Amino acid sequence: MAAQPIFILREGSQRTHGSDAQHNNIMAAKAVAEAVRTTLGPKGMDKMLVDSMGDVVITNDGATILKEMDIEHPGAKMIVEVSKTQDAEVGDGTTTAAVLAGELLEKAEELLESGVHPTLIASGYRLAANQATNILETITISVSPEDTETLEKLAATAITGKGAESYKEHLSALTVQAVRSIVEEREGKITVDIEDIKTEKRPGGSIKDSEIVEGVLVDKERVHAAMPEVIEDAKILLLSVPVELKKTETKAEIKITTPDQMQCFLDQEEAMLREIVDKVIATGANVVFCQKGMDDLAQYYLTKAGIFGMRRVKKSDMDKLARATGAKVITSIDEIEESDLGYAGLVEEKDVTGSRMTFVTGCKDSKTTSILLRGGTEHVVDGISRALEDALRVVGVALEDQMVVVGGGSPEIELALRLKEYAATLKGREQLAVTKFAESLEVIPQTLAENAGLDPIDMLVEMRSQHEKGNKKAGLNVYTGKIEDMYENNVIEPLRIKTQAINAATEAAIMILRIDDVIASAGMKAGPGGEMPDMEL
Repeated sequence: MAAQPIFILREGSQRTHGSDAQHNNIMAAKAVAEAVRTTLGPKGMDKMLVDSMGDVVITNDGATILKEMDIEHPGAKMIVEVSKTQDAEVGDGTTTAAVLAGELLEKAEELLESGVHPTLIASGYRLAANQATNILETITISVSPEDTETLEKLAATAITGKGAESYKEHLSALTVQAVRSIVEEREGKITVDIEDIKTEKRPGGSIKDSEIVEGVLVDKERVHAAMPEVIEDAKILLLSVPVELKKTETKAEIKITTPDQMQCFLDQEEAMLREIVDKVIATGANVVFCQKGMDDLAQYYLTKAGIFGMRRVKKSDMDKLARATGAKVITSIDEIEESDLGYAGLVEEKDVTGSRMTFVTGCKDSKTTSILLRGGTEHVVDGISRALEDALRVVGVALEDQMVVVGGGSPEIELALRLKEYAATLKGREQLAVTKFAESLEVIPQTLAENAGLDPIDMLVEMRSQHEKGNKKAGLNVYTGKIEDMYENNVIEPLRIKTQAINAATEAAIMILRIDDVIASAGMKAGPGGEMPDMEL
């Protein structure tokens, strides 16, 4: 009898294995890297992303582009993860990490076609990544937390190419001032929590009108127009419970037969609400921020007592207010004590381009700062906000590590040259993988040159020549089209940008290379011919 076929997968499932699976994954990952490649560097182009609701995002930030793109291919999603990790760890260098991962896979494909086994490529790539980290430490420059000038150069480098170049001096100064105000020292180490910096965007005015607020900025106004606009020596109460009557959990009916009974019921409701408000007033608070709702009658009583009240405050704002003012967030009105109140020198409501905002400043020992960003249109302000976020993270990382490297493709060329020398000392096929890793790193200066409209071959040859002569800071000045000292050109980046990008890209490339079988369940959409979905950009 003929052997009966055995089905182990559900009907409709697809399986791609061997070199086909590797080729599909590598192609998808390369397609993602290619999509963001044109955005790299100061002369990189922007992408316009339109979502299903019609909302538009215009940016050249790699992480934002990949996050907004609706990517389906599982291999491609791994490159998106590289970019997300880079963004979470450092805040900048997201495009570099994605492009490098794509290039590592392209070079690996050449080795696979030559008959080199994926595990040998993975082993060689790991050796190269470890050696690259060691080489990077030999070309670092130390930066002191007191060195404002260098920190501002770091911020300016992160902002460059993101649509805010003409105001980068102003934004860099704001960035360094904001990060410095939240620095903490723990066990002799500097820590920076960027979450302590709140950014509020407001279209209207010029980018130069952007300012720092030493305290918390709340995008809300007081609940009643008759409440005071300004409170000095503010005693702040933070409530996470509503200032209104609770609804009963059980269903009940009240039968009212006379007008007197109706009046009695309303009087009782008012008395209960008055009792709640009296407890708030009794604490001595003159400013109340409430996370939930606030009854109209409660607003009237608070206004009568001269208290500044605000409702529906976001939880993130409540947390920042608690940290800045020292107040505790109250979860039960019956448990309020005077010690739960926070303090601020001034709580003031101001008009900012047609809408009201509340400024809470003069807080004791505050480690919370806000930045009010201004710009001509909403898209401009959004773009500046993304650039500023990168700059804040970069300065924070530099303060923590106190180590920087120059930019302009200089570290990648140095690494490529030194790794080729290192490859010559190895025996076995790992040597081929290390050589390909070195060649992959050259994609960064090559892309910088291409995006600036320069000849990438001429630029690479000139950069290699300068580095062989010992000019370790020689990089590509995209504005002049010449190879110059990047440190003198004020192009510097934190060391962690490079180490994180190399390590994340290497790990992702190795993970994709080691996959030789893709089994997609029946729920996945198959591409033409029954294979995994293709990635077309």
